[in-house]
Amino acid sequence: MKKIQNSYKKSGVNISIANKFVSHIAKISKKNDQKTNKSFNSGNIGAFGSVFDISNIKIKDPVIVSCTDGVGTKLDLANKFKKFDTIGIDLVAMCVNDLIVQGAKPLFFLDYIALGKLELKKTKNILKGILKGCKISNCKLIGGETAEMPGIYSKNKFDLAGFSVGIVSKRKILDKRNVKKNDLIFAIPSSGIHSNGYSLVRSILKNNKITKNLKKELLRPTKIYTKEILQLVNNNLINAAAHITGGGLVENIIRSVPNNLSVNIDLSKIKTKKIFKWLKSKNISDPEMLKTFNCGVGFCIIINRRNANKVKKYFSKEFIPYEIGYVSKNTKKKINFFNSISW
Repeated sequence: MKKIQNSYKKSGVNISIANKFVSHIAKISKKNDQKTNKSFNSGNIGAFGSVFDISNIKIKDPVIVSCTDGVGTKLDLANKFKKFDTIGIDLVAMCVNDLIVQGAKPLFFLDYIALGKLELKKTKNILKGILKGCKISNCKLIGGETAEMPGIYSKNKFDLAGFSVGIVSKRKILDKRNVKKNDLIFAIPSSGIHSNGYSLVRSILKNNKITKNLKKELLRPTKIYTKEILQLVNNNLINAAAHITGGGLVENIIRSVPNNLSVNIDLSKIKTKKIFKWLKSKNISDPEMLKTFNCGVGFCIIINRRNANKVKKYFSKEFIPYEIGYVSKNTKKKINFFNSISW
């Protein structure tokens, strides 16, 4: 009987392709270092651990802040529509937008890509988005991991996870203890659905025609708020912030307010986008919309009334913050919604 020689490649893992991908990462990382005059990490790709030089960061009483997240089932639509060059932006956004909630400046980012079969074109496009997200948030991609796992991930399926570290002065940390009675709550518009609620979106798509414009909206990358929020932090213009992700407005704003205070939101002031009006038309109740999607509010800031006009000048026209509520003494409910949202 002829013996069949086993090999890693025959089992479904191609190390040579993985090595080519690592070489590609090293090449583009070096290119980006040359553009930004930051060469400290240019030879670090492929090492067992990633290093980052903090010796030149001049921050008094520095505190490190870290966040990790993924993109969720939005990945499935990227696969369905065969568009992979923006999903990496979403990955970076979900991490760095959490960092800036505490006023931290993102320093570096690491990614984890797991898939059934490594396809160079696909993974290069994913990486392209990650690098763009890092550029927008002014942080450095210093490492990551690509895992080829046949049998765990079926054909074409993949998953993404990200990890980011930021830094902030202890005296500049945004903390819910800074929030006071009568503070205003400002909404900062989202770019679209961002990266939450896609399990419900996918369920709806099963019974609806997908147009070209709808595809574009569904994969529109998450807005990264790093530049604007850090300017507000540096100028002492905000007391606290909230990234509106899973749980929507219902669950995220209250995380940034102390227990002895309540949040009051006027839903009629929320500026919704067409994509949310379309989702609402698919027989989704208002409460379900509010706890599943951002409904047009990607980020919230809690500010002193005297700073209401000052905060607006740091944003482009599309993302100018606007008032949607206020903070009051504690009531029976931690969050109070009044009036109806306009779809």
